[in-house]
Amino acid sequence: MTLTALTVLGVRLEAAWFGPPPDQAATLVLLHEGLGCVALWKAFPQRLAELTGCGVLAYSRAGYGASDPVTLPRPLSYMHEEAREILPRVLDAANVQRAVLVGHSDGASIALINAATVVDPRVRGLVLIAPHVFTEPMGLDSIRGAREAYQSGALRERLARYHRHVDVAFRGWNEAWLDPDFAAWNLRGFIPGIHCPSLLLQGRQDQYGTHKQLDAIEAGCSGPCQVVWLDHCGHSPHREQPEVTLETIRHFVADLALKGAPPS
Repeated sequence: MTLTALTVLGVRLEAAWFGPPPDQAATLVLLHEGLGCVALWKAFPQRLAELTGCGVLAYSRAGYGASDPVTLPRPLSYMHEEAREILPRVLDAANVQRAVLVGHSDGASIALINAATVVDPRVRGLVLIAPHVFTEPMGLDSIRGAREAYQSGALRERLARYHRHVDVAFRGWNEAWLDPDFAAWNLRGFIPGIHCPSLLLQGRQDQYGTHKQLDAIEAGCSGPCQVVWLDHCGHSPHREQPEVTLETIRHFVADLALKGAPPS
């Protein structure tokens, strides 16, 4: 692992690189969940690099990990802005030439928006782990539960080990999702814009979303789509079922056309 930092639009973003550099292999770009960061991927990036032979780039979005903070409240369009304005510049700053976007939860939604709207020829595929494309009552209930755990101090104490600006990290995510106007948040209109191959993974016991999330993506996307459901697994397949998740991604990446220049 090589720790580094990327500067995007004047903001310093914590980053880490695993495996070969971008001029030697394709890059799997990890996009973390709503409370994630580089460190919270744990051993997953290193294992992913070893199994696929690809480079793996993990970075903490602004407000998370050791990245610069953001001003609260976050706009309710924060995932759209990350996908359209920040992510392409992250790929530029890291000199990524051929990419597979590997997103979890909020990060998966960001990957989806990017693939559907930016149409970047560097992006050859998507791995969407527990993606959100609309809100569901049970998911919002879980987010309210997270707020209670944070206010009690237990969750805040755990997150403070990973986030330099822990209140910014938590409130930026939690308060956006629990804003009454966020109930109308919906990405269904973007899904037909996805033309690259996609791998969708979700645990059957996901506490933040039902099968309707993956069903909507599978039914609507324009490119090849593979759906994998994991038994005895909640919202974080890469932590709860790491071996199955890694092997599934390995097979998916091996089947992609990741060599050579981007198609014109």
